[in-house]
Amino acid sequence: MDEMTVLRELRADAPVPDRSALAPGRLQLTEAAASGRRARRLRADWRVAAFGAAAAITVAAVLGTQLVDAAAPDRSGPASTTGTLRLDSPAEVLNRAADALEKQPAPTEPRDDQWIYTKTVMAQPEGSDVGHMSYNPDNWVPYDNSAAARNGKDDDYRTSRDVYRAADELPDDPARLLAKVRSFYPTGHPPESLPEPEAVHSFRAMGLMVEAYPIAPRALARVYRALATVPGLHVTDHLVKDAAGREVIAITREEDGTHQQREILIDPTTFDYAGQRFVVTEDYTYQLSSGRSKLPPEKFKAGQITLSEARVEAAVVDAEGEKP
Repeated sequence: MDEMTVLRELRADAPVPDRSALAPGRLQLTEAAASGRRARRLRADWRVAAFGAAAAITVAAVLGTQLVDAAAPDRSGPASTTGTLRLDSPAEVLNRAADALEKQPAPTEPRDDQWIYTKTVMAQPEGSDVGHMSYNPDNWVPYDNSAAARNGKDDDYRTSRDVYRAADELPDDPARLLAKVRSFYPTGHPPESLPEPEAVHSFRAMGLMVEAYPIAPRALARVYRALATVPGLHVTDHLVKDAAGREVIAITREEDGTHQQREILIDPTTFDYAGQRFVVTEDYTYQLSSGRSKLPPEKFKAGQITLSEARVEAAVVDAEGEKP
């Protein structure tokens, strides 16, 4: 079956996604090992306008099953660098995180000849075929990847150096910051795609900035304060489990026009980016048909985790292949 044809057919009842939105799950599994360049950007650009495309195809077909959040509610909140943190307000969580980050010393910006190493864990439920996929958790990208960016890159590609410097120059005012980040991660790719609503665009773009590595602590603090003002934001009232089994904070927003929410996962102690998840918000059945083929209906249950990844390590290193 032609996967891209299937994905296009799924978009009839949803806003048209940009090119990087069409295959987040499949790309995460099959291209994360492709060293460095385009895979890195597409993996980071996690806009999904059509839930059926992301869940029914890239997850149900690739993973062959769904996950269920097994984290036990703990409404007392986690212990953090700022004391016990109440998980009842995204603004409180993100502003407390910003307070803590602002106290951290500013690191030295990486050199242009250095590399960014990340290690990512994808959830692999029992019986799935993920272990047979071409997936490598280790990834190296040049900090200054401008040569690759000029050689066949999309016009919305951003190098690690681009992101670091853009984040460092973001204003303090949340509204101005959101506008700057939306401009940095624009909507409307390809040109025929529909623009995202402002709140959707803000959450997508801010998620990319939160995920960025490296990013100066004070810059991340400003990002968190602005993220707290995005309409429709929520925080799960208990810690959840990421793909590595760690307990983390989930900052969430329901994907407009879908049956899912996207979660930005944050470490409850350091407030660093921990990963992301897609979670079904209500029971529903999705019927997929492609040309003459009609597949069995796919049933989803509220609480199912259709995609989960955790970043378990990130570091600046001197050479490709080097680990901290």
